[in-house]
Amino acid sequence: MAESPRPIPQQVRPPAVAGRFYPADPGELRALVDQLIAAAGAEAATDRPAPAYVVPHAALRYSGPTAAHTYARLRRPGEGLVVILGPAHYVPLRGCAVPATARWRTPLGDVDIDVELVRVLVRDGHVSVEDQPFVQEHSLEVQLPFLQRCRPDGLRVLPMAVGHSTVDDMVVTLSAIGEAAGPEAVLLCSTDLSHYQPEAAADAQDARTTQSVLDLAPERIGPRDACGVFALRGIVGWAQHRGLRARLLDRCTSAKTGGDPGRVVGYAAFSFS
Repeated sequence: MAESPRPIPQQVRPPAVAGRFYPADPGELRALVDQLIAAAGAEAATDRPAPAYVVPHAALRYSGPTAAHTYARLRRPGEGLVVILGPAHYVPLRGCAVPATARWRTPLGDVDIDVELVRVLVRDGHVSVEDQPFVQEHSLEVQLPFLQRCRPDGLRVLPMAVGHSTVDDMVVTLSAIGEAAGPEAVLLCSTDLSHYQPEAAADAQDARTTQSVLDLAPERIGPRDACGVFALRGIVGWAQHRGLRARLLDRCTSAKTGGDPGRVVGYAAFSFS
């Protein structure tokens, strides 16, 4: 008989990048997020939520306008699980890891982790439980204020750091999440696109990556095309497996939102439905 996973410690992860990637003041943060979502437009607000999205994860003043095109579509009443997949920027990682903490905190309050789903995924060998990849990680944390404003009642999340993984392994893991979490769960892949090139070169590279996503061709997404390449390839492969279609919601670079045009980062938002 398999040994049951150890209980998840009931501790809270404090915000790591408040005051840097987004405002630390709750009122200022709330106003900024609401403004970004409103600016995404009324058309976005009328779209039905899709099963999965891609969102960028830089400081909100740079990538927030693009990310908001996803969150405007998730601004619905009701409860539901949101699984956030992103890279481990600071800790080498193979496969997928989930945190041991039961809640994550932002200036807007605490967000519950779905610890029951964690237990199921650990039991079945899909993920490991490790806090270290999440201690400094911003790619997942910056999504929480958006989710707190979009889904203020009954929000549950599963932050997942995705390290070196094959597309097939990610399809298996994401399919297991979908089976365990149910049809109302939403997958968010948090990734930026190209990094630190002149704007024209970045735009050309990001256009190729965008077409690869739209074509549901994970094999064409290279390691320098996205910092969350393993998560991105995985969700594209999963969408292909599910027979979904990809749609580009918005794409820009940091130069468009006030950054240096000689050294830009690319951002894109996609839906899969």
